[in-house]
Amino acid sequence: MDFSMAPGTFWFEAWQARASLLSGLGVTLLSSALSIVMATVCGVLMGVALSYGWWWLRLLARLYVDLMRGIPVLVLILFTYYGLALFGVNVAAFWAGVIALGAFATAHVAENFRGAVESVPAGQMEAAKAIGLTFGRRLYYVILPQAFRRMLPPWVNTGLEIVKGTTLLSIIGVVELLLAAQQQMARNYMIVEFYMLTVVLYLIINFTLAQLGALLERKTSYLRY
Repeated sequence: MDFSMAPGTFWFEAWQARASLLSGLGVTLLSSALSIVMATVCGVLMGVALSYGWWWLRLLARLYVDLMRGIPVLVLILFTYYGLALFGVNVAAFWAGVIALGAFATAHVAENFRGAVESVPAGQMEAAKAIGLTFGRRLYYVILPQAFRRMLPPWVNTGLEIVKGTTLLSIIGVVELLLAAQQQMARNYMIVEFYMLTVVLYLIINFTLAQLGALLERKTSYLRY
């Protein structure tokens, strides 16, 4: 590979395209972060509802989880952007993508968290109840800390899927990293080189997220028993 910065070389074209690529990278990172936060918060609450909610709340949560897990994420993105407009709800393309990805991932986080909560031995809850803790305190101090560590590996997997899912936002006109790279390919015809650059950037993002999950696991390793 030619590492010079002469016009027509890959490094020259990559430098020329830096603003567009960095903008697309920023959109990918922001949409991923917002979707992960949304999915984590809503998924944990829904997971608690699935495990300890009233029967009607468990039923609603179960319907949501099964529905969202059964719909392809691309269909969900298109519906959020185009379908809601039919009901007079106009959502910007970026936020439609974030909502769709977050709603999709919420179902997976909820199911993972439900499994994590129910994997905690029943004796833990009974012991906490025996020393006089209220339900809220039993949940906060006893069950949730143990469940959080158990759900970390699948949570990381869900985060990785969200990052990869941001590539689908281009279908509604969001210029994320992949679409930004494709726009540059249409200008310079360096298809293989720019696809490889995009692959490297996605690998860096996902590797960083995976290492963050590993760090959290090490920080909470004392919760094992």
